[in-house]
Amino acid sequence: MPLSRRLATGLGAFVVTTVVTAAAVPLIGVAAPAAVGAAAARDATSWLAGEFTDGTLPGPFGGPDWGLTIDGIIAMSATGGSAPTRQAATGQVAAHVRSYNSYDDWGIEGFTDGGATAKLLYVASAAGADPTDFGGYDLRAVTLSLVAGADAGHQRGRITSRTTADSGPDASNTFDQSFAVLGLARSGDLPQDTVDFLVRQQCAAGGFRLYPDTADGPSPSCDEQPGATLDVDSTAMAVQALLAAADSGAAGASDAARRGADWLVGQQHADGSFGGSGPTTGANSNSTGLAGQALAAAGRDSQAAQAAHALTGLQLTAANGGAAAGDAGAIAYHAESFTSAVTAGITDTDRDQWRRATAQALLGLAQVPLGRIGLDLPPTSPTPTGTATPTPTASPPPTAAPTPTGTAGPSPSPSASGSPATPSPTVSPTGTAAPSSTPAAPALPGLPTTGAAIIGYVLVALLLIGGGAVLLVLGRRRRAE
Repeated sequence: MPLSRRLATGLGAFVVTTVVTAAAVPLIGVAAPAAVGAAAARDATSWLAGEFTDGTLPGPFGGPDWGLTIDGIIAMSATGGSAPTRQAATGQVAAHVRSYNSYDDWGIEGFTDGGATAKLLYVASAAGADPTDFGGYDLRAVTLSLVAGADAGHQRGRITSRTTADSGPDASNTFDQSFAVLGLARSGDLPQDTVDFLVRQQCAAGGFRLYPDTADGPSPSCDEQPGATLDVDSTAMAVQALLAAADSGAAGASDAARRGADWLVGQQHADGSFGGSGPTTGANSNSTGLAGQALAAAGRDSQAAQAAHALTGLQLTAANGGAAAGDAGAIAYHAESFTSAVTAGITDTDRDQWRRATAQALLGLAQVPLGRIGLDLPPTSPTPTGTATPTPTASPPPTAAPTPTGTAGPSPSPSASGSPATPSPTVSPTGTAAPSSTPAAPALPGLPTTGAAIIGYVLVALLLIGGGAVLLVLGRRRRAE
């Protein structure tokens, strides 16, 4: 979603995350991934489910955050837990497709965000819904229509945004392309062009860049961009997308995934953690979650187990939580966040950060590849003697517009969009989902677009341009090198 993060989307919204250093966790005697992560993943799922209200996760300023809500659905689907909450959330997202992949709610018509559409296609498939009729939309057809054709030259196969106005360079990135490959692979035939474009984002070293564009415009490939920054989060997403592409028979995908996994192994810290790039260079649970998931998908079990072990060191429990013991299961973005919560609890200001960190970190605990979420359940941990620990079981997949049987967490209250707790997607005569009566602020990009992580004492920098509507969010950043 991104978790990880999606740093740019549509009209230029972006997320900035803090630079941090995670707690060192001894790796002597690290257990297998199943023993390390399964119980922790279930606890994280329960906590995350409790953060939903009326089938959505709120953003830092109230109102549904559709990107984060999708990240939550992906995370809970990875464990197969909290089925009522997942179903309610899937229904809400289906009812608000255009609230996420456009700016219709804000009166800015004629724009469709390619990355957001690809992520919707993926989550519909992962949640067991029909991606060709999700809230009244054929997300597969829309995604295919947004893939650049042969006339795009070296940009052929790239997921792009559609707009009726000249908005400058496309903001799509490697997260978006990975979701496009994943969603198309899971919903039908996978165009080779989309895989080829993703492979061109890989440098000779094995890592992937986040952005295909430079100040001079799109560069043909990662190796042709001088000083290209290789990114752990983007590489983890690309590796998983390419593994899914290889399973679909795409040429060149398997070798590129292997080289990407090799590069990830070289980026792992001694304590098992990972950091991102730029402002997220410090070890953090978002990058560790995505990288650990990718390593497990690529068969690097030892390194995946080390990543899971590092993540459990940042998870609150009833025993170690101190003032935050009531939030047992939540996973901190970094050691500073963990220590602060133990001392003073999770404040209202910081809760958004914990939601985003937990959603992506959970992927590194469950270790079900993005290409298999909704199809496979995570490995189970051994049940301690005398303790009956139920194994998660797959719930019946929701329909394109599921009717939830209930939600976990706070008592239902009207959401910012005015949607009921039990959503029923409304489709206008033209086939466009009707916007909610009171539009919420445009969703911050999620995971895997999540991608997207808003973390530390960061609120978010969010820039909305077009039609004179501007929302600026100034975030606080705390560094702990």
